[in-house]
Amino acid sequence: MFKAKILFVGPNESGKTVLANFLSDTTENVGGEYRPTQGVRILEFESQPEGSSDKSCEVELWDCSGDFKFESCWPAIMKDSSGVVIIFNPDVPSHLKEIETWHSMFISSQDLQDSQCLLIAHHKPGSGVEDRRLPLASHLSRLLLIHSNLEEEPEDVRQAFCRYLGNVVNAMSESREREEMSIIT
Repeated sequence: MFKAKILFVGPNESGKTVLANFLSDTTENVGGEYRPTQGVRILEFESQPEGSSDKSCEVELWDCSGDFKFESCWPAIMKDSSGVVIIFNPDVPSHLKEIETWHSMFISSQDLQDSQCLLIAHHKPGSGVEDRRLPLASHLSRLLLIHSNLEEEPEDVRQAFCRYLGNVVNAMSESREREEMSIIT
């Protein structure tokens, strides 16, 4: 069984903790008072990655603070990560610019494949924003983008995450096979 370490990163108040709690079945309540994450929270659960040859996968979901005062901890947090999910609120114009910084800090620096990365445009309750095309930088537009709305389509979000997790597990499997072959040859 694979163990995937997935980082949830992005700007403050973008919905990282709400999504992490939902996907790990930590809570069913999607509303509530905002409390910023201090450093990182690690949630562990099993999931069924879609499109993967393995039946289930252990997931370590690292819900990272969006506060740059924790930047000195990020190299340690990134160590051995299998994938990165950048979560942002499309209703906040500055988030579209900020996700470029998150991409360079967490994705470019780790040399991850596009299939190991995911963008989630998280729509907060009552936002009323449609799943529209967002003006993303070219390097971000290559990444899979999903819109999440936990009030209206929670299972769509879960299924999209399972598809993404399948991509991550397949990338991990291919990497492991290459490593094994390099040892043999």
